[in-house]
Amino acid sequence: MVEIRLRDSRTKRVVPLEPTAHPGRVAMYVCGPTVYDRAHLGNARPAVVFDVLFRLLRHVYGAGNVTYVRNFTDVDDKINARATATGRPISEITDETISWYLGDMGSLGVLEPTHMPRATAFIGQMIAMIQTLIDRGHAYARDGHVLFRVRSYADYGKLSGRSVDDMIAGARVEVAPFKEDPMDFVLWKPSTDDLPGWDSPWGRGRPGWHIECSAMAHELLGESFDIHGGGNDLLFPHHENEIAQSCCAHPEGQFARIWMHNEMLQVEGKKMSKSLGNFFTVRDLLDQGIPGEVIRFVFLSTHYSKPMDWTREKAAEAKSRLFRYVQNIADFADLDEAMRLDPDQAIVDALSDDLNTHAALECLHKMNGAADASNLARNLVFLGLFSETSLRERVEEYKGGVQILGALERRLLALREEALQSKDFTAVDQLKDLLTAANVSVQMTKGGVTLRPEMDFDPAKLEGL
Repeated sequence: MVEIRLRDSRTKRVVPLEPTAHPGRVAMYVCGPTVYDRAHLGNARPAVVFDVLFRLLRHVYGAGNVTYVRNFTDVDDKINARATATGRPISEITDETISWYLGDMGSLGVLEPTHMPRATAFIGQMIAMIQTLIDRGHAYARDGHVLFRVRSYADYGKLSGRSVDDMIAGARVEVAPFKEDPMDFVLWKPSTDDLPGWDSPWGRGRPGWHIECSAMAHELLGESFDIHGGGNDLLFPHHENEIAQSCCAHPEGQFARIWMHNEMLQVEGKKMSKSLGNFFTVRDLLDQGIPGEVIRFVFLSTHYSKPMDWTREKAAEAKSRLFRYVQNIADFADLDEAMRLDPDQAIVDALSDDLNTHAALECLHKMNGAADASNLARNLVFLGLFSETSLRERVEEYKGGVQILGALERRLLALREEALQSKDFTAVDQLKDLLTAANVSVQMTKGGVTLRPEMDFDPAKLEGL
């Protein structure tokens, strides 16, 4: 079996993935979105990164031996604020936003995980975990709140590499009269009548953000599992707090063995922000005509642990490469045969080396001839750049363009033969100009005329010819 090695954020080392809770089976939890608005481009990066890992794990261990959990946070103050501002029910907002998210991520080739739990479906498990923490002296109730006693967990700060005292000195922490220590964080908080709330031993209220992932991971994956992932903006405090809660509530387990964090995204070399006018949702780019596979290709071109810069130049290059791949497949591949092939071992090896997606794309780039066309097709699907269905559609679309141009090839050849006799090439040049404007490659040699649809071929510009 292929050895998969991944960078563990806690140890800062690349370590082998060695499933031990259930040998031969892998479990992964990734923090998902808070569902109150469209997913922006940065939100899409972890979805794509861990989708690639999910695909690799399924290939190595078998699809039935991989459990992938990615949650939806559907109880949150941002959601409450959106409901207040719009006058819409919270459930309507969260249902709509989850549907948007799944549609937009699907456009980027992201497979749906094994489980997609909503926080509101696990309130009972959260309350039970909070009570366990209180019983064990790791949490306390005060004024309708329940807080985690940070100094009760000796290893707090090991993931982020900071001591509690350093955190207090260098961070803005909420000072509240119900806190024993400034670093203690909320597990449960009271709800007013106009906010979502659930009955609990500490009064009507709602969970803090961090407890939800601990409770859902324990319920769906157990006390120990293999991989926990998310963006590096979650490393502290969210993931640090998850570890503390989970290890104190279930000290017999290890919680997550490997922690993976993707770096953040920039746009044209700058941090994405609305004030700079470079803030994009995934839907914005899709609506601008940038295909999902182009967005995914740009993401995969940079290692997940490095900052990624989204640029128009990279998008244009990705679109050009993908078009050439489709062109090669349409000309030479047998797609039925291609889908029976195994993924190329060089690509599997690249991904097994801490998800080296850049190296995997370079392997694709070497598959550039007739002999490699079927292999190219299979690996485009393996990497999620196309689904089998979407690749077939693109190939048929390209072949349809070739068919449309067949009659025009014959017409241009006839016009050229007439021009050679009359010495008047006006009609030939006019037709060539129309073809070029429709993004058609025109090759005229002594042996004949060849027309090929190029990227952004527009058959509408040839209507009436």
